[in-house]
Amino acid sequence: MRVLGPDHPGTLTTRHNVARWRGESGDAAGAAEAFAELLHDRMRILGPDHPDTLHTRGNLARWRGRAGDAAGAVFALSQLLEDRTRVMGTDHPDTLFTRGDLAQWRGESGDAGGAAEAFAELLQDQLRVLSPDHPDILKTRHLLVRWKRNAEEERRRPNEHRADDDGRQLD
Repeated sequence: MRVLGPDHPGTLTTRHNVARWRGESGDAAGAAEAFAELLHDRMRILGPDHPDTLHTRGNLARWRGRAGDAAGAVFALSQLLEDRTRVMGTDHPDTLFTRGDLAQWRGESGDAGGAAEAFAELLQDQLRVLSPDHPDILKTRHLLVRWKRNAEEERRRPNEHRADDDGRQLD
């Protein structure tokens, strides 16, 4: 920073990497804080629609989610998806990636059915846009199965009856 200055693209990239590794080392809240500070500077220097600014917004949302604010991650990713779609288009790989993140955090916030539905829609678009053997398609298929299973378990839970230790129904 001393040589290039705080607003140099190389400095901003280094701050991005430090924030990421802070989170990867176990400090999700610290990573979110660092990405929030970086986002402020990227907005000021690069503008709100620059790909690096959009990328930082995605990282901030993910690390907030990992720090325990799944609903905040869903909200931030919903806003980011609108902006990525407007700036990059619906079929851009970054837009598709954001849709996957949003679906994942919907599930993590307690909406397994919504996550499964979002992954099913994403898979259809990925199959249309990406090559059939693209790794993102495999990941989406895996997550779709996971969230469908979770949604099914949620649907069954209210219908389950509690039993005592001898197997007698309690309700």
